[in-house]
Amino acid sequence: MPGASGYGHSEECPLWQQHRSNFPVTERFIYLNHAGVAPLCRPAAEAMQQLAADALEFGSWHYDQWLAAYAGLRAAAAKLIQAEPEEIAITKNTSEGIAMVALGLNWRPGDKVVSFTEEFPANYLPWKRLEAKGVRLELLSVEDPLEKIDAACRGARLLAISFVQYLTGYRANLEMIGEICQRRGCLFFVDAIQGLGAFPVDVRKARIHALATDGHKWLLGPEGCGFLYVQKEIQDAVDPVEFGWTNAVHYADYGNRDLTPRPDAGRYECGTLNTIGCFGLKAAIEYLLGIGVERIAPVVRGLADQAAEGAAAKGYELLGRRTPDSGAGIVAIRKPGVDSRVVVRRLAEKGIVAAPRQGWVRISPHFYISPEEIARAVDELP
Repeated sequence: MPGASGYGHSEECPLWQQHRSNFPVTERFIYLNHAGVAPLCRPAAEAMQQLAADALEFGSWHYDQWLAAYAGLRAAAAKLIQAEPEEIAITKNTSEGIAMVALGLNWRPGDKVVSFTEEFPANYLPWKRLEAKGVRLELLSVEDPLEKIDAACRGARLLAISFVQYLTGYRANLEMIGEICQRRGCLFFVDAIQGLGAFPVDVRKARIHALATDGHKWLLGPEGCGFLYVQKEIQDAVDPVEFGWTNAVHYADYGNRDLTPRPDAGRYECGTLNTIGCFGLKAAIEYLLGIGVERIAPVVRGLADQAAEGAAAKGYELLGRRTPDSGAGIVAIRKPGVDSRVVVRRLAEKGIVAAPRQGWVRISPHFYISPEEIARAVDELP
C-alpha cells in the first residue's frame, strides 16, 4: 500500500514518529478528521497557554509581545504561501476572507464569476449572492477539462475555486488554472482551507490574486483565526467591507479622523484581533514550516491513498477519482445499505475519529498518523 512505503521520510525514522509527541491526541484516538476540526499541535497549544497565563497575571503589560505576534503571524503566513507580509490580513475565518473579496470588488451588471458545483457553501454563497447585482455565475465541475475552464474564463471577471474540495478531496492544479486566469485577464481566488498546511502553495507561481484560509484544519491551529492574502497590485481594487478604527492608515493616532485605508492588507483588519488565536496560529504555521510542507504532502497523500485502497478492498465506494496529481488528504467512502452515521459511530466506539458528510464517511489523516493506524481504521470498517 502507498501509505506503508514511507512517503516523504527516511527509512530510519518516519515523519510521524519524529513528531508524534507534539500530538497528545494520539494517546486517545486515531484522529482522522483534519478536514473538520483538527487537534491543536503542541506548539500552538503552548503558545496560547502562555499568552493566557501572561494576560491573567499581567493584563496587557506585555502588549508589545502581542504586536510582535501579529507581525509574526503575517510573516509566517506569507512565508507559507510565498507572499509578502504586507499582503496578509489577519481574519476570523475563511468565510470572512472570502466575503472581503466578494463584497469588496466594484461589480458591474454583466460581470461573470466562474465557480464550481462541488464547493463548500463558504466559497459558493458569496458569489451566488452577487447575482442580485447583475453578476452572472457560471458553474463548472472541478473535474472538467482545463479546456472547458479556459472557455468559461473568456470574459470572466473572477474565478473562485477551493485548493482541495471538502468532500471529494479533489486537489486543483492551481498553477495551470492560474495560467488560464492570467491569459484571460480574470482574477483568481482560492479557498485554501482544505489543503494549506498539507500541500504546498505558491501564490506567485500560481498567479493567485487572493486566497483565504483558517487555522483549525490542516494548519493544526485554533478556530477563529485565519488569514487573507490579497496581492499588492489589486488591494486598491478591493475595498474593505467592514471599516473600523484599525483599517485606517493612522489607526495608532486615536485623535485622527483620516479615512485613508492602510497601505497594505492591514486595511482589511477591522478592530481588535483574536490575540490568543494569533499566538496559536503563528506557532502552528512556524511548526509546519520547520518540518517543511513539501515533506508533509507525500505523507498525507500516501495515508489517504492507503485508506482509499483499503476501504475499496472491503467493498466501499469511493467518491471521486484519486490520482497522484489530484489526490489530497480527504477520502469519502460509503457502503451500499450501510448508513454513514452508523459507520462513524462504529469507528468512534473503537477510538477512531471520522466524520459523516452528505451520506459519506469522510476520512482525513494528517502526517503524524501512522500507516498502522490507517490499517486498523480500515479493519474496523463494518
